[in-house]
Parts: sequence; C-alpha cells; structure tokens
Amino acid sequence: MRIIIVGAGEVGSSIAASLATSHEVVVIDIDGERVDALTYSHDVLAIQGDGTSLATLEEAGIAEADMIIASADDDETNLVTCGTAKTIDDPFTIARVKSTDYLETWRQTERAFGVDFMVCTNLLTAEDIVRVIGLPAARDVDPFAGGAVQMAEFEIADDSPVVDQTVQEADRFDSLTFAALIRNGDVEIPRGDTVIRAGDKAVVIGSPESVQGFAVEVAPGETPSGTEDLVIIGGSNIGFHTARLLEERGLNPRLIERDHDRARALAEDLPNSVVMENDATDADFLTREHVDEADAVVAALESDEKNLLVSILAKQLGASRTVAVVENGEYVDVFETVGVDVAVNPREVTAEEITRFTRETRTENVSLIENDRAEVIEIEVDDESVLVGRPIREAVGDLPAGFVVGAITRDHEYVVPRGDTVVEPGDHVVAFVETGVLDDVTAKL
Repeated sequence: MRIIIVGAGEVGSSIAASLATSHEVVVIDIDGERVDALTYSHDVLAIQGDGTSLATLEEAGIAEADMIIASADDDETNLVTCGTAKTIDDPFTIARVKSTDYLETWRQTERAFGVDFMVCTNLLTAEDIVRVIGLPAARDVDPFAGGAVQMAEFEIADDSPVVDQTVQEADRFDSLTFAALIRNGDVEIPRGDTVIRAGDKAVVIGSPESVQGFAVEVAPGETPSGTEDLVIIGGSNIGFHTARLLEERGLNPRLIERDHDRARALAEDLPNSVVMENDATDADFLTREHVDEADAVVAALESDEKNLLVSILAKQLGASRTVAVVENGEYVDVFETVGVDVAVNPREVTAEEITRFTRETRTENVSLIENDRAEVIEIEVDDESVLVGRPIREAVGDLPAGFVVGAITRDHEYVVPRGDTVVEPGDHVVAFVETGVLDDVTAKL
C-alpha cells in the first residue's frame, strides 16, 4: 500500500518504522529536523510541510494513497488533515486524538470529520493502565479474540517463586503458552527445559483465567480481590478515565487533584471515587491518607517529571505497586530502572493501535513487544494458510524460527494449541512472531 503519515513525532516515527519494509511510506512533518532524521533512519520519503495543506498532500501523492494516518500532536490538525484528504480522493483515514469529545462525536455520526477510524490516546492509555493493575507483576497486558485470549508480559523479580524453575515446571495451566523469554534484551523462544532467571521478562498467551493464575504464581499475595486500595494521582483526562473504568469494574479508587475547580468537577463525574483536593507531592498528606498501604498508585499528572517524583515518593512510603504515565518514550526505561513498576507511554499505546490497521486484512489485532522486537498478532486463517488442515507440529516446520502459536479460538470458543491440534479455516490464531520474520510469517498464515 501507499501510506501517508502526517506527523513525524514518536507515534508517526514508530508507525513509519514498522511499515517501511512492506509498504510505500510517505511522512509529512513541519519540522525539518524530524524530516531529516527519518530520511536517514528509515526507507521512507519524508517531506517537510504542513499536512493540512492541499498542496503538501498533493506533493505527497494523496491521489494515489491507499491510507492516510494523521498522527500529529494536535487534535484539530489531525481532523483537518483527514477532511482535506477526503476532498481529493477517498483514502482510508485514521486520526489520532486526545479528546474523548471528538471520539464520541465520531462514534455517533458515520465518518464524521472525514475520519474512517479514530484512535483516542487518553482512553487507550487508561484502558492499558486498568489492564495492568488487574494483573500483579504484569508490565503489559493486551486482549485478543474479543477478550477470550490475553497476552501478558511479566517481569520476574528476584524473589518470585518461579525463579530457577524450568518452563515446564512453571507452566501448570492447560490453556497457557510460554511464547518467549526476554533476557538482557534478547528474545528467546523457550523450550520445556529452559530455566527462568531473575530479571527475565516472560511473555505468555492464554485464556484470561490461566494468565491470572500464572500471575499468582509469579507474584503470590498480590492478586486483586475487588477490595484493593487504588490511588490515582492527577485528575488529567487519563486520570479521570482510569478512575471511571475502575468504577465500571466495581472498584472505588481514590483520586488526588490539586486544582479546586477540577477536583470539584471530578467529584461530580465520579460518584464511586473519593476525590481529594491536595498537592500529591506533599509527603505528609500522603502519609495521613495512608498511601503507603495502597495496592497500586497511578501517577497521571501532566508532567513526566512530576509523575516520576510522586511514583518514587509513593514507593518509598510503602505502596505495593506504582504505574506512571510517561509522555516521552525515551524516559520509559529510566522510570522503570529507578523503581517505577510500570511506565505507560501513551504514544506507544497509540502507535500499537494504529499499526494493526495497516496489516493484511485478516490481521485482527497486534501487540508490540520490547520496543518492536517482536509482535503478538491475531489472524483469522483461511484455506490458503500453511497452518490449516494439518497438525501444528507439522505445519510449523514450514514457518521460520521465531514463531509460536499461543492460542486458538474457534466459533468464539478457546482451543488449547498442542502439537497434534489441527487448525481449521475460520479459526483465530494468536501467535508470537519475532519482527525479523514477520513478513514471511504473515504471508504464509
């Protein structure tokens, strides 16, 4: 496909990097330095210009484009870009927005703003945070096959009971597959006799029940019971949606917001949350409010630096787990190195969501692993798939190393993938694939 990406920030650059090997990609950005950086780092055509300009879009070849992805940091710019593109031709348009107001308008009116698909960064981030809170020790959690399958990435702590166990010993769940171990930045497809070490990151795929069960094995005593003390620091849009989603799950979070008017508005909109007006960097206040006893503290302030500060402060006071919103993707590793349990980057979450729409039409869902070192993909297979009509152990011989079948659903029912399992047309296959063999794998699936 010919794909035009408007905006060469973290989101646009990430999408361009994942598409450049298999599509004709054109990137537009008003910042000349970003354009130069992309030109040297990726096989894309980078153009300096305004993506809302008709002339710039024509220069980028909008008339021949199959898709346009508006991923600038400004909502209105992205909406105008999509609307302008539709005046020339009818490419598939994807717009990234932060405001849920635009998302609600788009959902109520077919193709509003000239947008075919809208991605709301703040809502996606809140959903990601809530999924992570629900699984102890999880660094990342994504649903597949309509929620029938989960992928989770767990960091194995020094004191975890699974340390020094083999994969076969640790995997005591019928509907769970160890897809990969990430050790010192290297991706390893484990065998039954592979030993799990402290510091490893384990990527597992399975039914939600089995993934939850494994979470208990990894971090016993931290399993959510429905009575958790959850604290959200910051009444930002992300903080609000996190609290709202937790309320929908029957939980009653506490939210700390410094601004008086914002705190009052949040209290009215969140009937099952306790909203406290105070400065969350005040250690005495946090101690009085027993934040040290919290099961999880979510830092959702508007500043990365403040999120880092309050996360470390909460951790030092004794909070069990901290999750921080990190706008700058370069800071993610720094946050987690200094003690924040999980750093969630809204731009990475957004890029992941958009990326799945650029896959082959049968690719239903995508999750990026370890800075795009690998992916977990969901594909509905047909008669042409190399997997169909024969046992998995035989079919994988025609696929490159770096591919693991993690789960199968058939007519919305979970099927445990074993060596003698025969895949049928119409099955949804959730698989772990290393990025280097992704194109080869998807062509054969």
